[in-house]
Amino acid sequence: MESHGTPYDLESLETQTARPRVGAFDRWIARKLLAARGNPPVPIRLWDGSEVGPGAETAVGRLRIADRSTLLRLVAQGELGFGDAYSEGKIEIDGDLVQTLTALFNAAEPKGWLTRLMTRRNRPRAHTHTLGGSRESIHHHYDLGNDFYALWLDAAMVYTCAYFPTPTVSLEEAQEAKLEHVCRKIRLRKGERVLEAGCGWGALALYMARRHGARVTAFNISREQIAYAREQAERQGIGSLVEFVEDDYHNAHGRYDAFVSVGMLEHVGPENYEALGRVIDRSLHADGRGLIHSIGRPQSVPMNRWIERRIFPGSYCPTLSEMARVLEPWNLGVLDIENLRLHYAKTLEHWLERFENNADQVRARFDERFVRTWRLYLAGSIAAFLSGSFQLFQLVFARAGSHAVPWTREYLYTQS
Repeated sequence: MESHGTPYDLESLETQTARPRVGAFDRWIARKLLAARGNPPVPIRLWDGSEVGPGAETAVGRLRIADRSTLLRLVAQGELGFGDAYSEGKIEIDGDLVQTLTALFNAAEPKGWLTRLMTRRNRPRAHTHTLGGSRESIHHHYDLGNDFYALWLDAAMVYTCAYFPTPTVSLEEAQEAKLEHVCRKIRLRKGERVLEAGCGWGALALYMARRHGARVTAFNISREQIAYAREQAERQGIGSLVEFVEDDYHNAHGRYDAFVSVGMLEHVGPENYEALGRVIDRSLHADGRGLIHSIGRPQSVPMNRWIERRIFPGSYCPTLSEMARVLEPWNLGVLDIENLRLHYAKTLEHWLERFENNADQVRARFDERFVRTWRLYLAGSIAAFLSGSFQLFQLVFARAGSHAVPWTREYLYTQS
């Protein structure tokens, strides 16, 4: 995706403001910033047109910096400063946005005084995952308006990683394939009771009821999403099979044949993993089984500060060992692990393309800064999955001593 000309474009800024001349100090800071990122093939173009970094023959893209204050902001605020400066139009990226961001993610990060400074300043704010705090975080992201998300999600409003049987299927086909993939992994049968923690706009619960005849109780604390899901259940004539509860999943009661959580663990917070496991333990029958689907990390690192502040407050993406902390205290054993990292990159590519095709409508509803913020979020997420900074884990589990487990994986691929 090429850099977009906007009211925030650097060329316009150059004609409107007078800025100090570039000096040796500015070029030194630019070189140190590149070194702190492992000297990626992404030169920095300063406000007088001069460049620091690799030559054009090896460059993947170019960062254009509007002024000295923006340059120093990158030192003082790190990822948060970069994201905010891009949103404001103080940083432009020449070349393909995703490729440039991927190159920045791929570059090694040697230790040094500037790296330590930027890492310290990048630590996310403390976030307490109380019900009130979680409601505020969910409202910040998910209650932007169903019509906004409908511009770029699939027809079923699935806002999690799709499953692409082949790379060329449509987003709608891939999202339905994901819903079926989840149902097969938990070996869902007609009439079974399912507890879903964090149901989004209800696509998985609706699919389980409509396609498999399951009875689903789905929890969510987003008012807009719950209202949409209830409306869809009535419209599809399956309201008697699906109950959408506007409440925290901790308040779930009763016994179920299966537990599912798709795209919620990122918002739970590691301090609450044991409590989530307690809900699963008290909810599942002796031969119950479950699935947790979450963005993860290969190593335990803090969330990108800009993402945590501007996009997903309180978010954290766990490692596999951290995800296991949900299950281990309750003697729940992992049956299967699948990593769909590249499937999420492909999903995000579809979302970004649709977002760009509808950018004018988004701009009219919000403003240019909002468009640039979400463009960076979607493109940066693609880069994170392509580079391996983000993973996508699906864990299937059951009670450690259960004998009601599949002998092979044939059940995943044999048509019923």
